[in-house]
Amino acid sequence: MSGPVDDARRERVLATYDVLGGPPRRELVALVELAAQVAGVPFAAVNLFSSELQHQVATSGFEGRSTPADDAMCRLVVESGAPIMVEDAGRDVRFAGNPWTTGDLADVRYYGSQPLRTPSGVVIGTLCVFDNEVHRVTTETAKGLEHLADRVVDVLELELASRRLSEVNARLSTSNDRLAHFAGQVSHDLKNPLTAISLSLEALELELTDPYQTDTLARARRGVDRMGGLISNLLEFATQGAAPGDEVVDLDAELAAALDDLDDRVPRGSVRTGPLPPARGDAAQLRSVLMNLLDNAAKFTVDDAPPEIEVEAVLLDGHSRIEVRDRGRGVPDDKRERVFAPLARLDKTVDGTGIGLATCRRIVEAHGGSMGVDGRPGGGSVFWFELPFARA
Repeated sequence: MSGPVDDARRERVLATYDVLGGPPRRELVALVELAAQVAGVPFAAVNLFSSELQHQVATSGFEGRSTPADDAMCRLVVESGAPIMVEDAGRDVRFAGNPWTTGDLADVRYYGSQPLRTPSGVVIGTLCVFDNEVHRVTTETAKGLEHLADRVVDVLELELASRRLSEVNARLSTSNDRLAHFAGQVSHDLKNPLTAISLSLEALELELTDPYQTDTLARARRGVDRMGGLISNLLEFATQGAAPGDEVVDLDAELAAALDDLDDRVPRGSVRTGPLPPARGDAAQLRSVLMNLLDNAAKFTVDDAPPEIEVEAVLLDGHSRIEVRDRGRGVPDDKRERVFAPLARLDKTVDGTGIGLATCRRIVEAHGGSMGVDGRPGGGSVFWFELPFARA
């Protein structure tokens, strides 16, 4: 067989693919059946090689098994990395004494084998076809088997990518759970002393009469309120991002509810709305996104001018984009990603904690979408989020 370095690389790749030892993959069986049809023979196999064994992980026309690698006809293909096609293997000097041609294991005559080469260049095995009868070797058959060998590797790569994606999703879910638990604990630990401070300030408010002292007390009170708001927003940020529900959400109804909740801060006459498409997910979370974007559009105006807000949907290929447009101060090009970072506050002249947009993006991404901001021709911003179409 090949050298120990090649064997070690091959075994590492095979361990990554996790294809040995389990039942035959349905996709691989389909490919070997197609290979047999292309070659016009009754037998085909996907053979993978460890240091000692040839593993027939998918077969057509016979039951696969593991056999010593040194006896395998395909080991020459694995070692050379080049295909082999012969009309009568029993008359070929390379195979004349092989147990697969002598009748000890089989009586192979026609034989064709293509290497299975991974994207990193490691030959892990072969796609081979064979028959007990002699056949003429054709260029068309060789090319067909070469293409099918590439598809075998594609199947292994696709399964590997799918498995890794599942692992990442599992880790993200665990990370979200841990973040939520951590934020909940921190929130509890911070809110207890904050509540005690707030109660003490309330008691002092009943006793103090000196204007300077009451002004100082009021500033302290505002600081406590801001801290309480910050803690609540951090907790909300941490708890969002888990997989939402799968209910159909009427975004028109959620937008109307958001405007009702913001009635004291966002004048109804300043908002022009168009019809919004339905979405799938969590209604309360998506309403929270709309509320935050509307509230920001109303706060960040120019020179205290009345807000001018538009909320409309743009239908794109496979998803919809909800846009909240304003005529406010805008977001500089180099700051358009930073505004979605937790605790980012570009304009500190307006009250806020810098958590709202980070939470919105977290919600949207949990719904399978994306979120961003663009400039608006004529001044202002367009905050948008995209969601997949709601399928019935």
